[in-house]
Amino acid sequence: MRSTFANVFQSLTVRNFRLFAAGQLVSVCGTWMMVVAQDWLVLSLTGDSASALGLITALQFAPLLLFTLHAGGLADRYDKRRLLMGANLSSCVLAVLLGVLVLAGGVRLWHVGLFALGLGLVNAVEVPARMSFVSELVGADLLPNASALSAAYFNSARVLGPAVAGLLIGWFGTGTVMLLNAVTYLATVAGLCLMRPAELHRTSDRPRRARVTDGIRHVAAQPDLLLPLALVAVVGMLGFNFQLTLPLLAKTVFHADVAAFGLLTTALAVGSLGAAFATTLRRGRPPLGLVIGTAAVFGALEMLAGLAPTYTTAGVLLFLTGFASICFAQAANHRIQLGADPAYRGRVMALYTLVFQGTTPLGALVIGGLAASLGARSGLLIGGTASLLAAGVALAVHLRGARRGADTAGAGEPRDTIHPDTPSRGSPPVAPMAPVAAPPAVRDE
Repeated sequence: MRSTFANVFQSLTVRNFRLFAAGQLVSVCGTWMMVVAQDWLVLSLTGDSASALGLITALQFAPLLLFTLHAGGLADRYDKRRLLMGANLSSCVLAVLLGVLVLAGGVRLWHVGLFALGLGLVNAVEVPARMSFVSELVGADLLPNASALSAAYFNSARVLGPAVAGLLIGWFGTGTVMLLNAVTYLATVAGLCLMRPAELHRTSDRPRRARVTDGIRHVAAQPDLLLPLALVAVVGMLGFNFQLTLPLLAKTVFHADVAAFGLLTTALAVGSLGAAFATTLRRGRPPLGLVIGTAAVFGALEMLAGLAPTYTTAGVLLFLTGFASICFAQAANHRIQLGADPAYRGRVMALYTLVFQGTTPLGALVIGGLAASLGARSGLLIGGTASLLAAGVALAVHLRGARRGADTAGAGEPRDTIHPDTPSRGSPPVAPMAPVAAPPAVRDE
C-alpha cells in the first residue's frame, strides 16, 4: 500500500514540479470559478440564450484554432517558464478588467465577448507551453505520472471551483468571483519564480527557427500519431462541450439554481479526478487500443447523461462521464507526447491542443445552434454519438493497418520498416506499453 501511494505521487519528489503543481492548483481553482461566473453572467444578460453562450465559448477558443501552432514554435524556441509567467500575468489583468466592469454595473455582452477573445489569445500561448513544460520539470521517465497528477490537480480544482463559485455568486455576485480569479493567477507566477532553472530537463540546444511545418511533417511521418490526433479532434470538437451543455441542462431542463448547477459541474469533475489518480500508476506509452476504447466508453456515457430523467441521475452519469473523459484525454496525451521527438514536443503538443481545444469554437457553434432548436439534451446526445462513431471508425482503421502490417511481415518485410506502433527514427526510444492500473478532457490536458 505504501509503495503504491509513493508511486502515485512520485513526481512530487521533484521540487520544481511541487512548486508548479501548488501554484496551478490555486490558479485553476480560480479559473473554474471564473467559468461558472462567466456562464451565469452570459445567461443572465441574454435571458438564457444557448446561442449567446455558444458564441462566447467560440470566441474564447477561436484563438486556439488560429494561433496555437505558432505558439508551439515559441514554446520550442524560447524559455517556457518565462512564457508561462507572461501568460498568467496577462490573464490576471483581463480578469481584473472584467470584474471591475461587472461590479460597476456597466457590463454588456460584447464586453464578455472581448474578455473571452483576449483570454483565448493568452491561452493559445499558455497551453502548449504548459503541456510541454511538464517534461522539462520531471524528465521523460516521470512524464506519465506528472501528466496524470496535473490532471488530478486540474480536476481537484474543478471539484472545488464550481462548488465555491456557486455559493460566492449567490452571496456576492459574479464580479467578486472574477476579481478572486485574478488573484489566483499570481500563485502560478510565484511558483514559477521560485523554481531552480538549473534543475530543469532541457534539451541542449533550442532551434533558432522552430517552423510549424517541421512539426506537422514530424507528425505526418508517424501514422501512430495521426490516428489518435484525428480521434481527439472529433471528440474534442463535439464531445467536450460541457462548458456549454451543462449550464443549459441545469437551467432549462432541471430548472436548477446556480448552486445546483455548480454541483452538476462538480459531479463531472469528481469523476475526472478519480480517473486522474488512476492513471498516475501508468508507466510507458499506452497502446492505441486503449485510446480508442476509452473514447467509445466516453461517448456512450455522454449519450446516457443526455437522456437522464432526473437531476440526481444526471449527476451520477456525469460522474461516470467525467471518469471516462479524463481516461481518454490522458491516454491520448501520453500516446502522442511520448511518441514525439523532444525537439518537436512543443509543436506536437500545440497540434494536440489545436485539434482538442482549438476545434471547440466550431463545436460550440454547432452544438449551441442545435441545442437552441432541439433542446438542451441534444447537445450531450449529439456529442456522445459523434464520439462513439469516431471511436468505431478509428478502430476499423487501426485493425486494417494491423492486418496490412501482418501481411507485409509475412511476405518478408525488411527489418527497418516502421510499424504503426513503432516510433520513427527521429524519435527517442519509449518504454514498453504497459497496462493501466484501472479502466480508462478542460479537457486538460
